[in-house]
Amino acid sequence: MKTDETESFWNSFCRATKRGNTRYEVVALGDTPSMATELSELVVIGRKRATAGLLEVYLTNGEPIPEIGGFVVLTDGEGHPKCIWRTTELRLGTLLSVDDAFAFDEGEGDRTRSSWIAEHQRFFARQSHQCGFAMHDEVETVFERFVIVWPRALLEGG
Repeated sequence: MKTDETESFWNSFCRATKRGNTRYEVVALGDTPSMATELSELVVIGRKRATAGLLEVYLTNGEPIPEIGGFVVLTDGEGHPKCIWRTTELRLGTLLSVDDAFAFDEGEGDRTRSSWIAEHQRFFARQSHQCGFAMHDEVETVFERFVIVWPRALLEGG
């Protein structure tokens, strides 16, 4: 949800980069405040550069599906903005279509495909239950890669 704090963070980015008022989304990763904070920290330290979500959850909750070139203000579990990313790659596939490289780039757990699948089966089962549909291994998944664009202190190579 956009707040005065996320809007101020976004406006600082726009002023510093001389960018017009481009559309952006606000995202907290995970399904609990503690998970959102933990995952935002992985993004900030540079370990996490990908994320995945269930297509049906986007549709059920009326959330916009990520777009290549789209901007996201990432917040922690308390809603404080941590960084802005720009989506660089999107792929729609089944849960089990995840590859080793994506599991590594998502930066969670031991970064292996097998642990990625196990963790996401549990996480997606909670989400699908909340949204009222059955979880299965062929569920349509949105795979997203991104780069950090703000604040400057977090830029890759910067």
